Amino acid sequence: MKKNKTIFWIATIILILWEGVMPLGTILMAPEYVNAGTKPLGYPDYFAYTLIVCKVLGVFAIAYAKTPVKLREWAYAGLTFNLIFAFISHACVDQNTGYMLMPLVVLGILAVSYVYGNKIRHQEQTNYQSIG
Repeated sequence: MKKNKTIFWIATIILILWEGVMPLGTILMAPEYVNAGTKPLGYPDYFAYTLIVCKVLGVFAIAYAKTPVKLREWAYAGLTFNLIFAFISHACVDQNTGYMLMPLVVLGILAVSYVYGNKIRHQEQTNYQSIG
């Protein structure tokens, strides 16, 4: 159980930093760079702000322990779609291998967080049922 929690939290903290803190920090500290990643791909300026808000809410829903399971599932799904579409956008527009691989790496970390989060919840349910 402890190993599962450690793996979950390492993956989740990386997600919090990459998908939550960095974009939020950009809005707060360097708003002129908010659309630096989306503008070259042809997306409108407002899209970057919407994406940042959704990312921050998503990682919060994943990290907050009392988030309802369905909402957490939606957060994982939303971040998954975001990362898949980021890969597709970079593959179609700029074809830069580094830009294409980064969303896939983060997607792998998201998958680790998801799998180990489910393991922890399943184990806790099993322990609770065996006690009761």
